[in-house]
Order: sequence, then C-alpha cells, then structure tokens
Amino acid sequence: MPLHSITPLPGGSRLGLWHLTEAVADLWPLLADAPAYASLLPARADGPRQAQWLAGRVLVQHLLAAAGQPLAPLRNDDTGRPFLAGGASQPAVSLSHSGAWVAALLAAPGTALGIDVEVVRDKAQRIARKFLNEEEQAALAADKLGHGFGLTSETEVYSLLWSAKETLYKLAGQRGIIFRDNLLLDLPPAPWPPAGQLPARLQLANTISRHQICYLRPAAGYVLTYCC
Repeated sequence: MPLHSITPLPGGSRLGLWHLTEAVADLWPLLADAPAYASLLPARADGPRQAQWLAGRVLVQHLLAAAGQPLAPLRNDDTGRPFLAGGASQPAVSLSHSGAWVAALLAAPGTALGIDVEVVRDKAQRIARKFLNEEEQAALAADKLGHGFGLTSETEVYSLLWSAKETLYKLAGQRGIIFRDNLLLDLPPAPWPPAGQLPARLQLANTISRHQICYLRPAAGYVLTYCC
C-alpha cells in the first residue's frame, strides 16, 4: 500500500503523499465506507483518473487517523472544492493529483489552504503569458531563467509557477479569479533551491493578503506546492 508519507507542518497541519501504483479495483477495499462513495465517483473519469480520485479519499482517511480525528466522508461543493461532511467543526482539507502522485493537506477547521502537484511538462511554459503577468515574466527574464535555479530545467520552473498559482487559486476559494491579475508571485532572485518558499499575494476586490507558497519535488519529474 503506497502511502508515501505524512508530514506534520507548523500550526498542526499535515501533508500527505500517496504514490499511486494500484488499479481501481485495489483501491475500493481500502475505503472505510466504499458504498457511500460509489455514487460520487465522477462518471466521465477514465481508469487512471478514477484511481487518483479513490487514492485521494484513502489518503485523507490516513491523514484523519494520524490527526486523531474520526473518519468522515469527503464531499465536493458546487465549485468542486473538497470538504469533510459533518459541519464547520470538521478539519479543512485540500486535494490534488497528477500522474502517479496524490497529495492532500489537512488543517484545523476554518483554515484557508491549497495544494497542487504537477507532472513537469512543457505546457506551462507554452501558456506562460496566460497566467504570468508582465512583472513576473520580467523577473524571470532578469534572472536568466534556467541558470542556477537549483531546479533541473526551465520546464520545471514554469511547471512550479503554474502549480503555485493553482495553490493560490484553491486558497482563495472564489469564482471569477484571473490568474494574471489576482494571483501574484513576488519571485525572489535566483538561485532557487530544490525546495523552499515563494512569496505570494492574493489581490481580491479591495483587499490584498500575503502568503508563502511552499514548494518541493515529491519525485523526479514532479513539482508540488502548498499553502496553509
């Protein structure tokens, strides 16, 4: 059973990682209340996506057990955000999956949080102008992207920045967000280490909040970001 790790974070939150190798049929028996999830499985999901979906729910079970919390079914609201059924007293949760990795955060009730894991690929670099604003692109250009970043390639750096904005998007928990305008990264000078933090801001309506996006490599060819 490839539960990779459960890592305690400052403030009592927990980060869980699952290395997915099981088939869908192997994951169903691992759910504490499998019949309750049967009707919730996305109808259009193919086999790999079903496996990711199921592994995410099994991972949350492990996080709840590690936190000494009773098991509770995981649901999704009308925006797709996951939550634990049972009301406002339940821990906050965020989920992500990509390729062979599933990641989850568990935190105290009412905590704003977000997590994202991504396969490193060239798509983020190709669409960079759609999610990075001019200031962010200029910061990358000034640092001669790809030289001394501590990351393996430009492709990995852009994948990381896409992931960071996905985490900010989940943290915000609102519709109508524009990645270039509302999710802002204050990119530090190079070099960046393989794991660290990126300063970030959420600019929503007339308010600005500041955050630290933590990032790491769960495995070769993947990047992961989270904020709690």
